[in-house]
Amino acid sequence: MSSEVREDLAGLQEALLNSGSVEQFLQQLALLATRTVSDGMSCGMALRPRGRAPRTVAACSDPLAAEADRVQDQTGEGPAAHVLRHGCRVRIEDTATYGRWPRFCRQAASLGIRSCYAVPLVTEGEPAGVLMLYARAPGAFGSGESSRAERFAASASGALTLSLRMASCQDTNEQLRSSIVSRAVIDQALGVIMATEHCPQDKAFAMLRSVSQNTNVKLRDLAATIVTRASGEPPGSTAPFEDG
Repeated sequence: MSSEVREDLAGLQEALLNSGSVEQFLQQLALLATRTVSDGMSCGMALRPRGRAPRTVAACSDPLAAEADRVQDQTGEGPAAHVLRHGCRVRIEDTATYGRWPRFCRQAASLGIRSCYAVPLVTEGEPAGVLMLYARAPGAFGSGESSRAERFAASASGALTLSLRMASCQDTNEQLRSSIVSRAVIDQALGVIMATEHCPQDKAFAMLRSVSQNTNVKLRDLAATIVTRASGEPPGSTAPFEDG
């Protein structure tokens, strides 16, 4: 393993350990990419929406990259959008003379961006995002810069896969915790109904569900109201086993 690869992996490990979310990790990756590929470059990172995610998750190393990414979002064209759709590398030697994506190239050149290089990020064997590099000089992405960008993207893809899996596990844990809290509140409400109506649990639940449907109020919210009225305090927001 070369010293460059070891440095990449060490930087990625530190970024992963110091990030509390996928968005924060992308921000760290963008900053790390600019130091790894070449000094003076700007970097944008983006993940295509996955699952229930409503939007593309993005991060930038600096305001120039943020503005270049905004241009692509507004025009609906450019190398980043192409990579997100097709999963292939894109190199622009000079935005002042490049014939494709004229609206993006014209605005990028006005920002002082003269060359770009976009590399796909692959997770679970499929293109999931893009590493977008911007330079103020034309022809800034020679063989050395391109090789470093591709090597970094490959290493970052592995770390990104781990970050996404960790985020998925965290989401699952949050959903489970919320479900347990809801179940506990509903059980408390059933106890109140059973005591006041002198009925068994199944009848108490039928009554609770009927009121929920007739009033168009969620079962948990209705249960919370019952518990609050009976105890004088709203139910706790933590699962029962978290208190100890």
